[in-house]
Amino acid sequence: MRYVDLLKTTVLLSAASATALAVITVVQSNALDDSLLVLIAAGWWIVAALIGAWMGRRLEASPSVARALRDAQSTTMLPEQNVGRMLLSRLWPLLLAALVSAIFSFFLPQVAAIATGFMVIWSLSWRHQDRAVTAIEERDGVTFFVTSGSPIKPIKLVRTPGLRRDSGPEPWQAR
Repeated sequence: MRYVDLLKTTVLLSAASATALAVITVVQSNALDDSLLVLIAAGWWIVAALIGAWMGRRLEASPSVARALRDAQSTTMLPEQNVGRMLLSRLWPLLLAALVSAIFSFFLPQVAAIATGFMVIWSLSWRHQDRAVTAIEERDGVTFFVTSGSPIKPIKLVRTPGLRRDSGPEPWQAR
């Protein structure tokens, strides 16, 4: 699986989890006739959105992504391409957090409200990481793939030859 696809999927899955948990919060607070919970939760979600937007404002790769790219091994063969298993082995903590929060929210709707904020922070703070990796891939003419490995160890990448993008001379070099 391409690394940029894993990063995009992480952002989208986190945003989808936040949406589902927000719906659960609103439905449960309506069932319990607790409008104060929705108001407090909405305030937390706005603060979480501001925190996530602030953390994800930079367009360069985060330190963990940069480390994974730097440590990538070069190869000429593509790694194993089992996308479903790769996503499950890499995104299980996110899925588990969303599932546990959803289950506990049927007893305490505040759990889903709080978890929604953290999912929003995660989604917004990682929203530019795929662009940073794509820029490096285009610059160096490589493609980064995620290798299969232990789901509790850091991600290992391999670097394969790709198509180098040649956009012509730079504007200051044109005559």
